[in-house]
Amino acid sequence: MNDKPPATQAADPALQALRAEIDALDDAMHDLLMRRAGVVARMAASRAKTGVGSPLRPGREAAVLRRLLARHSGALSRGAVVRIWRHIFMAHTAIQGAFTAAVAASGEAAQTLALAREHFGTATPLTPFASPAQALAALSAGKASVAVLPAPTGEGEGAWWQSLEAPRLSVVARLPFVADAAHADAALVIAPVPADASGEDRSLLRLEGSADATRESFARVLTEAGLAGRILSLVRQGGRSLALAEIDAFIAAGDPRLVGLKAVLLGAYAVPIAGDLP
Repeated sequence: MNDKPPATQAADPALQALRAEIDALDDAMHDLLMRRAGVVARMAASRAKTGVGSPLRPGREAAVLRRLLARHSGALSRGAVVRIWRHIFMAHTAIQGAFTAAVAASGEAAQTLALAREHFGTATPLTPFASPAQALAALSAGKASVAVLPAPTGEGEGAWWQSLEAPRLSVVARLPFVADAAHADAALVIAPVPADASGEDRSLLRLEGSADATRESFARVLTEAGLAGRILSLVRQGGRSLALAEIDAFIAAGDPRLVGLKAVLLGAYAVPIAGDLP
């Protein structure tokens, strides 16, 4: 049997030229990746000298992705661009130090593990935990770089946001960053660093009120403070009420609009971007 490819295919000059062009592009992309890694290594050395903490910058990553997608065109999908750069981000984060994630991934939160894997890449060690409290405990003990928890929904008593130790721990990202019909579930990333602004963000506040406070009364408090947003959840806890509010802006610690409010800033995250059109 003759296993050689047809002579016409082997000798096709147009195909050979395209393959040569792809080889040259691969080399060029590899050169750029190595250059990028070199810059990241210099940043890591600078952080070590100055004592600057975690290299995690979800807001910066989101801003980069928005910039790239704004200039993107051609056959490569938007989702593919995001996945490629997410792998680049995490590979270069690893250059600056070990990075692991504690994930609340049991019961109704099972999808959280898949969201974490998609966002942080296949090379990042993920440790599943039975509850958000256990994942947060691992983060607090320094056994993980971040915790990935299911996004709060409904009026669940004892939901993790009610006792989040802010500002020591902060919400810094929302998953998935690419929003489409295939991702109905959502998760939040918690880290021992403040959230960083991406240019288009939402912030989370934990508001405290009287035992008979309502969603409407909490919403009025936000409006009077000049904060545009919505109440995501309301729970009764002893003789008080706690509300989780999502604000349509990046709020930094010390924001004057928080003065006088019984509010705790829980963090912020970049507004998700649209995926590919169907």
